[in-house]
Amino acid sequence: MNIYDFTVLNTKKEPVSMAEYKGKVLLVVNTATGCGFTPQYEGLESLYKKYKDQGFVVLDFPCNQFANQAPGTEDEIVSFCQMKYNVSFPQFAKIKVNGDEANALYKWLKDQKGGIFGKAIKWNFTKFLVDREGNVVERYAPTTKPEKIEKDILKLL
Repeated sequence: MNIYDFTVLNTKKEPVSMAEYKGKVLLVVNTATGCGFTPQYEGLESLYKKYKDQGFVVLDFPCNQFANQAPGTEDEIVSFCQMKYNVSFPQFAKIKVNGDEANALYKWLKDQKGGIFGKAIKWNFTKFLVDREGNVVERYAPTTKPEKIEKDILKLL
């Protein structure tokens, strides 16, 4: 099993097969628009623009499980991200990353790479780096700024 076996919902709640990203290096991030880490959108967009032509994609999964920091609708979140950070990478429907209702993709990601304190996602902007074969190679804490991940992305490109 790898990341391509999953289907997620886009911001219009339409199914998207992760197989669409086959052969790409992916950075999967649970985000929030009202978080102290929200300015990381700028770094994520910068990495995406810099390396998208080489097969790198950031996948944004808004999550409202942490202190209600992503309260808006999908349309409001997309609008905020485009206006404030010029986000152009793929954004998806809001999901849950922990608990019984956790998204299947996130259950799998957490099984592949646990964090320092176990498998649970501790906060917004936890990041998973996935290679071109669909395998999770690294997990980064919310405090890890996108620019600190650049060297790892380059190794996979």
